[in-house]
Amino acid sequence: MIVGILKEIKPEENRVSMTPAGVEVMKHNGHTVLVEKSAGISSGFGDATFAGAGAEMVDAPDEIYARCDMVMHVKEPLPSEYELIREGQVVFTYLHLAASEELTSALIKSRSIDIAYETIQKEDGTLPLLTPMSEVAGRMAIQQGAKYLEMAQGGQGVLLGGVPGVDPGTVLIIGGGVVGANAAKMACGLGAKVYVLDASLERLRYLSDVMPRNCFLLMSSPATIRKLVREAHVVVGAVLIPGAKAPKVISRDMLKTMKKGSVVVDVAIDQGGCFETSKPTTHSDPIYEVEGVVHYCVSNMPGAVAKTSTLALTNATLPYAVELANKGWERAIKENPDIRPGANVINGLVTCSGVADAFGIECVLVESCLS
Repeated sequence: MIVGILKEIKPEENRVSMTPAGVEVMKHNGHTVLVEKSAGISSGFGDATFAGAGAEMVDAPDEIYARCDMVMHVKEPLPSEYELIREGQVVFTYLHLAASEELTSALIKSRSIDIAYETIQKEDGTLPLLTPMSEVAGRMAIQQGAKYLEMAQGGQGVLLGGVPGVDPGTVLIIGGGVVGANAAKMACGLGAKVYVLDASLERLRYLSDVMPRNCFLLMSSPATIRKLVREAHVVVGAVLIPGAKAPKVISRDMLKTMKKGSVVVDVAIDQGGCFETSKPTTHSDPIYEVEGVVHYCVSNMPGAVAKTSTLALTNATLPYAVELANKGWERAIKENPDIRPGANVINGLVTCSGVADAFGIECVLVESCLS
């Protein structure tokens, strides 16, 4: 198979979808790898390193889309790429289709094979390709929340960890999954008073065994959220319904009750955001203010730590990329139940229920798309 590694074109996205070490593995499996020139420079991987691993370096994305059986990105294709995607071509990347009707329509029109990192799912319900970036984003959420609490950044002027004789700040984390657990670790490590809310008692029991004593685990409910947002200095939105649009867990009315100069960090912004007042921002223009509350809603947070993120992402995605290349997409889906839920659009048909529900589109079974 010919596999293409594209340069990211989303603003301030510095990751690359495969490292030179990953290229070497693909080559050992008998595949040709095309890498767009300068794709890895911002992650610390120069063109010479890719070439040394056996990649063929190409000048433009047009050639990659024209020649490759499977193309890989980190982030979703942008409008300039829609017409380049070919019928039957495998697009393997984070897609977050439930948040973008335009992209969903473009992929349906292309009749390509669109497999989303974020919906590949193991039998135990874990999301192996979302996990590494969720780990990064959860930890970064607290770094950013702490920074934007500083008065120079528009915040209230609270040090999350406090100092002897002064109360620490309060952090509310809504969602106890991978993002929430990693955010809690960071916030607890700083010495903040941390609340984690989740709708699963089983998850709360697990977290109670692994979190330190300054982490308080509570069952999530609107009443509990309404109470705690009044006390919180930082609120992290970490809710996830795989493949579907994020639910709105904090309304504007709730926001009005928050402390002026407090900070909300919406890690669910890729899936539409979990705060009513959220809208996507960028690393160069990361915040805005609503009702006196600072909003940080950067949609590609891990792109700010590209070296770490690229290594972590390749560790997770490479085995699946190799399997797709070795077997072809149909056989890989048939033989690996993890990959089956990753299929979002196949030959113009939506096969992910979360995406179909978001736009009122018919959802078809993946199995019906297989020959």
